[in-house]
Amino acid sequence: METYRRRWGDRKDGRKLRSLDPITRVSSYIMVNRSGASNYFIDSVDIDEIERYIRHKRRDENLSGFGIMHVLIAAYVRCISQKPAANRFISGQKVYQRLGIEINMAVKVEMTTEGAETIIKIRPERDATATDIYHLMTKEIEASRSASNSDFDKLAKVFNLIPGLVLKFAVWFLKLLDYFGLVPKSLLDLSPFHGSMFITSMGSLGIPPVFHHLYDFGNVPIFCSFGAKQRRTELLPDGAVTERRYITYTWVTDERICDGFYYSSAFKLIKSILKDPFQLDSPPEKVYEDVE
Repeated sequence: METYRRRWGDRKDGRKLRSLDPITRVSSYIMVNRSGASNYFIDSVDIDEIERYIRHKRRDENLSGFGIMHVLIAAYVRCISQKPAANRFISGQKVYQRLGIEINMAVKVEMTTEGAETIIKIRPERDATATDIYHLMTKEIEASRSASNSDFDKLAKVFNLIPGLVLKFAVWFLKLLDYFGLVPKSLLDLSPFHGSMFITSMGSLGIPPVFHHLYDFGNVPIFCSFGAKQRRTELLPDGAVTERRYITYTWVTDERICDGFYYSSAFKLIKSILKDPFQLDSPPEKVYEDVE
């Protein structure tokens, strides 16, 4: 929010929502863990328009690596601009609106079976286009592959050096700090457990998408996974038979951040964007704010 001023009870990564209905406020005390408050949703979409859009971006804008991952992330960001409650999170049994959009994903440092993985995090603006998403991802991926060790890898190595019993205490202490919103911002910026969404592609592995669990540590409320392309034979209304290509995608969500009606409207919006991805070439006409 442009006019946002931090108030008592806010966090470094979010502002506390103070006008929510009682059931939303109480639910996080009843369902304490994110894993126990998870909902699972699966859907699929015809990718004819997505593939036409990908060819357009690669040919006309010279975005050689542009693909389905960029379209999905751009559709999610566009959804957040119109449905801001989907960018809330729970910390310390309180509901917060995230101050920005943070999307986490695992990438291969080397494109081999034995190649190590690292985590990158992109922070698009709420009015970002698909081209903006592409450039953000490309910048972070290239940085992670050119550096011998990313900041995330260095942090992970530090934790790896701590003896098991001490590490258990260290993680407990971090959870305590996180509960009260006292984790340093430098750690929040690196943490793959803090962000708007975690996304993973099973398509590159040639398998269907998984329902990936949410982490109880941190505050990521949404995990998205999408699978390999599939061919389906369909019967048209006129009796003709045609073959179409689809991708299937799954969402695991923290049900405490908003109600089912809101989630369903957000998923419908994302699917409508995936069916007409060319709208992602322009910023949204208006970006909506969440409640106080």
